[in-house]
Amino acid sequence: MRDWSADRVAAAAGARLLEQRAGPLAGPTRVVVDSRLVAPGDLFIALAGERTDGGRFLEDALAAGAWGVLAPDQHVARAAAGAPAGVLLACADPLTALGRLGREWRRELRAAVVAITGSTGKTSTKDILAALLSPSLATVASPLNQNTEIGLPLAILAAPRGTQALVLELAMRGAGQIAELTAICEPDVGVVINVGPAHLELLGTLEAIAAAKGELIAGLARGATAVVPAGESLLEPFLRPDLATVRFGPGGDVEVLEAGPDGVSVAIGDRRLSLEPGFRSAHLLTDLCAALAAAGALGVALADGRLEVSFSGLRGEHLSLPGGVLVINDCYNANPMSMRAALDELARTAAGRRVAVLGDMLELGARDERRYHRALGEQAAAAGVAVLVTVGERAAWAGESFASAGEHLHAADAGEAAALLRDRLRSGDTVLVKGSRAVALELVAEALAGR
Repeated sequence: MRDWSADRVAAAAGARLLEQRAGPLAGPTRVVVDSRLVAPGDLFIALAGERTDGGRFLEDALAAGAWGVLAPDQHVARAAAGAPAGVLLACADPLTALGRLGREWRRELRAAVVAITGSTGKTSTKDILAALLSPSLATVASPLNQNTEIGLPLAILAAPRGTQALVLELAMRGAGQIAELTAICEPDVGVVINVGPAHLELLGTLEAIAAAKGELIAGLARGATAVVPAGESLLEPFLRPDLATVRFGPGGDVEVLEAGPDGVSVAIGDRRLSLEPGFRSAHLLTDLCAALAAAGALGVALADGRLEVSFSGLRGEHLSLPGGVLVINDCYNANPMSMRAALDELARTAAGRRVAVLGDMLELGARDERRYHRALGEQAAAAGVAVLVTVGERAAWAGESFASAGEHLHAADAGEAAALLRDRLRSGDTVLVKGSRAVALELVAEALAGR
């Protein structure tokens, strides 16, 4: 937004320009919501958080050289008293203003936008799609976990002028949130990876989760493309005749025909594509199909050959330890679908003894969490896990159902889990580490790696 005037920024945000000091200024270089990160030229938007109100730090932001600040009237009035320079913008709701700025910048870029949601696999699909698009289009993908009503507009606003494709991830914590995010990013292609038992605590049923994911489809403009899993009946009520619909997965428009050590063969309609993606996990190949469907919807020419994908951190990272031990660090998050996929992959690929460190799966709700955790223990047994370390109060239920399938150890937290496991590892072991983000199981992987 460097070429936007203060008036233009105010209009885009739905804010009032109260004051512009120190003469004419170019537009802001970027937008930030953390005053500690403000650098000269930034627009600081003061959001009210659970622990603190960003409006308290307007003076600090301006002293750090901010281009300007956007905050509720009472905070801006206080900051104006001592601000030597900067643009002062006021509005009733800075969070709404942030979303409006993101939407206006998305329109200014005129980039093709793909929005991705699902119970699991959103980030992997985003990473794969970015790799598919980058050779043909100047592509920006949302970084880290910028997939909420705060993170999504920040991801859009960080895209430079000249961006041709935006690949965005939409998170969901309750009904109405995906609709809100869809209204901000106005996607040309909406991708729903799957519908599974994540966020049951908030939504209660799989049907309600499907309805929340269906908000993405409902928010697409006429003529846009919906990419959905083949055979997912829960999404059928939300499909629209005025959209192009592409189905991926077994029996769909895009599906894997053959996967071997030298690559995969994928059917895209009547065409066959041969790729060397560097991964063979069944769930990642499903994500690949979804990404290929989205790339095709944008009209990107896809060629046979090697596909290099840089996956986001804590998602299936392989750490090789001294003594021939392999740690699979897959602890960014967990739900019943992703846990099953990770255990299936452990069973498929581990050459030696299988070890699993499994933490609590959160947000499943009091009615369902015991059942899903007990099923997890049964899945670990079926996967041939020899040593199971459960971490957290809920994960202990998985240990109960694991029973006599192998050695079971329980830890209250990640530090205790690492201490229990360290002396039990053998040469050739493969160790899967996975749990919900709040359990912080990356500490186990880091401790075993000596970091």
